[in-house]
Amino acid sequence: MTKIDAEWLKAFDEAMLGLFAIDHSDAGMDEFLLGCYADLPPREAALAFGDDYDLDRDDALWPRLGLERQS
Repeated sequence: MTKIDAEWLKAFDEAMLGLFAIDHSDAGMDEFLLGCYADLPPREAALAFGDDYDLDRDDALWPRLGLERQS
């Protein structure tokens, strides 16, 4: 089992919150599931998780003011 790096997890949670308005615990991710994404950079991991589980982007319908839409 992969030990999850604390700095990676913090950055992953920040990306998840920014993209989907949830963190890993809200998503029900355990250490095993986190380990499936831990080889990716945090933002890419969050996007991959969201794609795998069909999460709706927080900014999909109404982008935040002053921020450019990112694909």
